[in-house]
Amino acid sequence: MIRRLAFLVMALAASLSAASAQGLQQGFRTPPDLVRSSLLAEPAAVAGAQPFTLAVRMQVKPGWHVYWRNPGDSGLPPEVTWTLPAGFNAGAIRWPAPKRIPIATLMNYGYEGEVTLLVPVTPPPSLDPADPVRIRAKLTYLVCETECVPGSADLALTLPVGEPRPDPANAALFDRARAVLPVPAIWPLRLSSLGDTLRLDISAPGLKPETVRGAAFFPYSETAIDNAATQVMTVDESGLHLTLARSNPAEAAPTALPGVLIVEEATDSGTSRLAFAYGDEPVLPAPTASGEAAAAPPVATAFDALTLATAAGLAFLGGLILNLMPCVFPVLSIKVLGLVRHAGESAARVRLHGLAYTAGVLASFLGLAALLIALKGGGAAIGWGFQLQSPPVVAALAYLLLAMGLSLSGTFHLGGRITGFGDGLARRSGLNGSFFTGVLATLVATPCTAPFMGAAVGFALTQSAGVALAVFASLGLGLALPFLALTLWPPALRALPRPGAWMDTLKQVLAFPVYATVAWLVWVLAQQVDAGGLLAALIGLVLVGFSAWAWEHGRGAGPRAGRVAQGLAVLTLVAVAAVALTLDHNRARPAAQAAADGVEPFTQARLDALVNERRPVFVNLTAAWCITCAVNETTSLSTKAVRAAMANRGVTYLKGDWTNQNPEITRLLEKHGRSGVPLYLLFAGTGVPQVLPQILTEGTVLAALEVLPASAGKSAALSR
Repeated sequence: MIRRLAFLVMALAASLSAASAQGLQQGFRTPPDLVRSSLLAEPAAVAGAQPFTLAVRMQVKPGWHVYWRNPGDSGLPPEVTWTLPAGFNAGAIRWPAPKRIPIATLMNYGYEGEVTLLVPVTPPPSLDPADPVRIRAKLTYLVCETECVPGSADLALTLPVGEPRPDPANAALFDRARAVLPVPAIWPLRLSSLGDTLRLDISAPGLKPETVRGAAFFPYSETAIDNAATQVMTVDESGLHLTLARSNPAEAAPTALPGVLIVEEATDSGTSRLAFAYGDEPVLPAPTASGEAAAAPPVATAFDALTLATAAGLAFLGGLILNLMPCVFPVLSIKVLGLVRHAGESAARVRLHGLAYTAGVLASFLGLAALLIALKGGGAAIGWGFQLQSPPVVAALAYLLLAMGLSLSGTFHLGGRITGFGDGLARRSGLNGSFFTGVLATLVATPCTAPFMGAAVGFALTQSAGVALAVFASLGLGLALPFLALTLWPPALRALPRPGAWMDTLKQVLAFPVYATVAWLVWVLAQQVDAGGLLAALIGLVLVGFSAWAWEHGRGAGPRAGRVAQGLAVLTLVAVAAVALTLDHNRARPAAQAAADGVEPFTQARLDALVNERRPVFVNLTAAWCITCAVNETTSLSTKAVRAAMANRGVTYLKGDWTNQNPEITRLLEKHGRSGVPLYLLFAGTGVPQVLPQILTEGTVLAALEVLPASAGKSAALSR
């Protein structure tokens, strides 16, 4: 048996190694006929201090589409990572006007056929005529029909240094690309709200109602409107009017709605498509590259520098540290109890449990990673810990842990025919129990983000499936290693006490951390479901207790009464499962959020506005189920010293809650190479933030705030 389990662990590692090698060779590619990408320059040569424009051209297969900066209900916008010579700066993408693309019940915003993304570039004051300008770009995108395929392209271009005359071969392409860019709005727009709708009144007295064929508004914010809802248009003498359905009517109505208005108007030569930009589209400055480095924020540069080996090493260290995180403590308690219980057994039997536990951790990490990769490949805006955004999953974990706690407390005992956890290990060998303890350890570890883990997981989710799975396997090995090492090291086994009557007391004591975790999960559930859903979840907890009682009562009864009681226990568990599955229909409508105690709710539009005004901003991306986040907020972000420092420097504090799915938060996480919370960003009046560590101290935050001059902060605060 030892050989079988050892072979299982070694086979998993070998398959991951082969998959990662294949992933490194293949990269993140689509079939070549779906998207053909190219990089072109408007001038035939480049001169010092003379800005020029690059074009990323994407030719998409008929029937397929790529996405706008706000992809709508699903999808991901294209992203370009530049590698430029020293002194060159690449600006933000200029997005062409999109179109509405319905897919089943969803509404996407994007492009079909062909799209050209224009990017301004500024060279340094002087260039060496003998040194050509070599430009490289990494384009990543999602291309979709009814299914979605992620892809990437490595683009390169070399330009001579000389007089920056337009290249005649590319002139027509750049003219077409500029013709479909939104222009500054010429018609005033007034925004008003009524219940669950927003009304846009565009003052355009000269617009003739009979010539307007259609209109649509595309907000920059991904959560402002119900994208799939019909946009009701009316035209009268005063102008154009659009009624839009809000995505979350319970939230405070927006006071501004930046975006793009598209009007289709009949002319003598056909139908013309007019696109107007409302609000300041954020244009974030790019830092000067040093040497031949990517013109991107420093965090992105460091993230891109990761390799499979370094990412796997960081993941392994993060997995080791996860064993010390509070969310894993209840399962650690059960592991310690199990190890003490088996201390009197043979060394070979104890090694079996270590291998079974390791196999359970690896299998569950790889399963979660594969599901996450598949969902992201389909356009879902999710990240690590995504399963805890589902109320049924949170409730199921609470029910499972309650059953474990009741077993540890002695309320009931699981027999040999049922897979047990902790005290309920199967009588014959207990290996199933060790395996599923590893599975449970992974599930309860996902709310925690250890140091080193965030960058490694973020890197993994931008790579091919083989590379990603190899990184997640390293994370699982780090989590499993301490327990595995104890079972494989004979001196550690000899140091453990022999089993005895004292174990019953220890077992009952260890039940209380498990009950504390159940209470925490119910609190998380209260943030996700309405009052009716919370009542149903609490009734589910009562049913779990009743099922445990009925099962144990049946064990002591006669054969017939025992079968009836234990059958009733099983039927009760079926009812518990039904309760958990219905909770997704009881999601709470987000309550209206307003600034409280100096903290504002995060929206991308608000962050963009503050950055464009060059105000200092602190962004805290968190979730109710993230214990690391809660500890950081209590010990480091809510102290009087930190709040006073923020107020003194005029820092706007934005807090993004990722307890439920929020695509804007997911996008910001991905932009900074992360796949889960926490993420802390400090914008010091520029578009390039400082990324703070995932484990904070008060001193760390205060030191970061020291870079902001108090006088500038006060003046910024006074200007509000």
